[in-house]
Amino acid sequence: MGKGKRSKEGQYIPLLYAQAKSAAWRSLSGSAVKLWVELHTRYNGGNNGKLILSQGEAAKALSMGKATVKRAFDELQVKGFIVLKKQGSWYSKRANEWQITTKRDDADPKARVPTNDWRSWQPDSKGQS
Repeated sequence: MGKGKRSKEGQYIPLLYAQAKSAAWRSLSGSAVKLWVELHTRYNGGNNGKLILSQGEAAKALSMGKATVKRAFDELQVKGFIVLKKQGSWYSKRANEWQITTKRDDADPKARVPTNDWRSWQPDSKGQS
């Protein structure tokens, strides 16, 4: 394929081998993995740190209950895959804004590389996630 030409296959979501083999990734619930993929579909190459996704919108898009989505958001945060950058407001109908830690934070001009916070997560001493 020539320079500047795009593949007909379209966009893709990279999953680093190190991430796939990490304790954090292997401990994720199926709901959390689905939510992580959904957040990646909203990344356009320049909006990380401003990824907008509400619990209600995620529940509808992923055919999950709102409580399951809430747990998945919490799990992704605790295990270092996402960071809440701006709290939404139900009254102003503004959804939360998220950052994926596998991409640099586009909302922070000082950010040069991804934080990959998931690398430092470890299960507790009882082996639970």
